[in-house]
Amino acid sequence: MSTKAKTHILFFFLFTLLLSCFVSLHADTLQTYIIQLHPNGLTRPLFSSRLHWHLSFLEQSISSEEDHASRLLYSYKSAMEGFAAQLSTTELVLLQKLPDVVAIRPDRRLQLHTTYSYKFLGLSPAKEDSWYNAGFGRGTVIGVLDTGIWPESPSFNDQGMPPVPNKWKGICQEGENFNASNCNRKIIGARFFTKGHRVASLSSSPNIIQEYVSPRDSHGHGTHTTSTAGGVSVAMASVLGLGAGVARGMAPGAHIAVYKVCWLNGCYSSDILAAMDVAIRDGVDVLSLSLGGFPLPLFADSIAIGSFRAVEHGISVICAAGNNGPIQNSVANESPWIATVGAGTLDRKFPAIVQLGNGEYLYGQSMYPGNRFSSSTREFELVYVTDGDSGGEFCYRGSLPRKKVLGKMVICDRGVNGRTEKGLVVRDSGGAAMILANTEFNLEEDSVDVHVLPATSVGFAEATRLKAYINSTNKPRARILFGGTVIGKSTAPGVAQFSARGPSLTNPSILKPDVIAPGVNIIAAWPQNLGPSGLPEDTRRVNFTVMSGTSMACPHASGIAALIRAAHPKWTPAAVKSAIMTTADATDHSGHPIMDGNKTASLFAIGAGHVNPERALNPGLMYDIRPDEYVTHLCTLGYTRSEIFIITHRNVSCKELLQMNRGFSLNYPSISIIFKRGMMSKVIKRRLTNVGSPNSIYSVRVAAPEGVKVRVRPQRLVFKHINQSLSYRIWFKSRKRAGTEKVSFAQGDLTWVHSQNSLYRVRSPISVTWKVKGA
Repeated sequence: MSTKAKTHILFFFLFTLLLSCFVSLHADTLQTYIIQLHPNGLTRPLFSSRLHWHLSFLEQSISSEEDHASRLLYSYKSAMEGFAAQLSTTELVLLQKLPDVVAIRPDRRLQLHTTYSYKFLGLSPAKEDSWYNAGFGRGTVIGVLDTGIWPESPSFNDQGMPPVPNKWKGICQEGENFNASNCNRKIIGARFFTKGHRVASLSSSPNIIQEYVSPRDSHGHGTHTTSTAGGVSVAMASVLGLGAGVARGMAPGAHIAVYKVCWLNGCYSSDILAAMDVAIRDGVDVLSLSLGGFPLPLFADSIAIGSFRAVEHGISVICAAGNNGPIQNSVANESPWIATVGAGTLDRKFPAIVQLGNGEYLYGQSMYPGNRFSSSTREFELVYVTDGDSGGEFCYRGSLPRKKVLGKMVICDRGVNGRTEKGLVVRDSGGAAMILANTEFNLEEDSVDVHVLPATSVGFAEATRLKAYINSTNKPRARILFGGTVIGKSTAPGVAQFSARGPSLTNPSILKPDVIAPGVNIIAAWPQNLGPSGLPEDTRRVNFTVMSGTSMACPHASGIAALIRAAHPKWTPAAVKSAIMTTADATDHSGHPIMDGNKTASLFAIGAGHVNPERALNPGLMYDIRPDEYVTHLCTLGYTRSEIFIITHRNVSCKELLQMNRGFSLNYPSISIIFKRGMMSKVIKRRLTNVGSPNSIYSVRVAAPEGVKVRVRPQRLVFKHINQSLSYRIWFKSRKRAGTEKVSFAQGDLTWVHSQNSLYRVRSPISVTWKVKGA
């Protein structure tokens, strides 16, 4: 493990220690902890049930007269053996000393990180199409962990849906404004998990947005992501007339199971783990998690631990990479058994051009339906409130003096408060229109919004020109020209500016993110309790709205995984992920390399590339991984026996495992090579399984990373039959010695090409890193 990763881990434990010290200052303060137990604990046979066993630990730790059962939040058995409970610091110390306690982690708060995207991805309902041949995902179940669902949305109509699968063991949990009749053949399961959230919520003040204590979605995020993954076809869908078309999820034939784990103030790991725990038993095929936090060591990450158990049960786990880009090492959900998805752009734009008083034009985008309102194209005086320290440039609430902005077009810098909230502040302060200006941090990132007043967003370069114009005249003026919806006029896909980047902080030997998928300006289903801007004050009502984030990219990949599972029900989660990765596109639709702003995207931004569902359904070859191999991989990272046990529930000797597997390298679809000081060569092994056609011959093509000589043996793989596996080795020899810079990178790729069927091109990206000692 790198020095940087060790520093991060040390920081994590110091933070936990400081947290414990803070709690000790308030001895009566209770905090939620996740207590992991040995699955074959010595004390387990002494109790009639798992629940009684879990409660016994609280009985031995809680000395007060209080009912110890009231402290128990969840009892886990499938995602992990253990429980979540509220404890004081004194009680925690007592519990840590009890036999069979493997690990204790404080509850963590995580955050939530379409009418066209299926067409952009090359899917069409034609009979000869792979989408049709995969049955549109029929028979599969996608489990979505999010903010719940708005069941009345037309995207969840069950007309034409097949019956609930016999394997399904889930329930439709009733609650506030949600009953069993809200489930159907589309939404076959719905549950909510609120205990971790409830005890962590310090404020009892009523929220402006009503929180439904049920699977019903009050925020929209869950409805949006769920319909992106598996929404049915909805004709004439649009957002107030913009982006019109037929809305479809990636797997419109798949069933949906909803697990509401996210609430107004976030998503707590105790609730997430509880949802994963029951989802494994319910019978989902795919778990989609558009949530996460900052990177953590795997043994301290509840999602990593729960997903390992899910993968052991044959469930594909798809997670968002996070929205902390373009910062290096920001990618979250780094586990090698998880498919980690970054965000890319579409070639659909919503132009809203700013015409300045001097005749210049600034390119902007907006989903405000300005073409309906002639008044929105009027010319207004421009104002940019920068005096004082009230935050007028960001358009905070209370920062815009009415006399300064009344009837004017207000410039608001992006950052700190929400984009649509800025428009609301301008409107409520008497402003007539708004220009949302990107800062140097956002650069040219172009997420659009359905604003509550005439408004447009401009990139950093245009914002610089705009402010220069304001400073050049006493009476700056401008108008917004709304251009509706434009498709195919721009290069795509590109990398979203906000999409989290690698290299993986705790495990750089695995290239993350794995792939990117559409995540910018995605139109999908929306609840009827909220306006399209998501603001409580927005009284408009729509069935669809637009959102951006890796949260939107994740369900695209989840739906594609469901399509693959429907077409190949016996494939493992690793095989499904391999199919998505080895068929991903490294080029945009014009055939040029995918761009990241004004430069070619690195592998730390796109991983294997942009998803291509048409090819992923028939990849030709795949890299499979058995759960045992993940355990050996953890040994190569230097994890201790106890740390590996926390993650995998397997008691192993790494010394013996590594002796039995000399030269082991995880059979991952992408390749990450790290040369430390003094190291000049490295050899790795990979294993490919034929899932295409019998009697197939593949030849290797290598684009070697700069500064590296690459040799592959053998150079041809001759497969006689389906499901046959063949191995090959790759020798990497560094042509350069580590320079003065602490870290340097190079990238290339390795592709196996079928001798007769050119559609079978099985590509693995190659990332090479040179590290100076201490880097």
